[in-house]
Amino acid sequence: MTVVVNSLTCGSGMGIFWSVRRVIRDLACGIGVVVTLLYLAGCATKAETEIRYVRVEVPVPVPCRAPHVATPPWASAGLRKTDSLDLKVRALLAERRQRIGYEKLLSAALISCQ
Repeated sequence: MTVVVNSLTCGSGMGIFWSVRRVIRDLACGIGVVVTLLYLAGCATKAETEIRYVRVEVPVPVPCRAPHVATPPWASAGLRKTDSLDLKVRALLAERRQRIGYEKLLSAALISCQ
């Protein structure tokens, strides 16, 4: 019977670690090759593109076509300094009613644009 003793198995017992390291290295190389081949195989298959039409509603600015609201002649526009206090108060009350009506016309025109 012949026993072969080499430097890797003699002495410190490092031969086991060398063989384990070689197995791990070979395994890592094999896994790398397999992963690379799987990646390339995945790239080789072409997925058919699917064309899908989707309706998207987008708000578009439209110019307002509201009728023009004319400014009325105000009741207090023709007042003078020499007019009586009674006349001035009646003119201002009439102008208040005019302004309320004018504001209603303006708000109606604004609502028609929305």
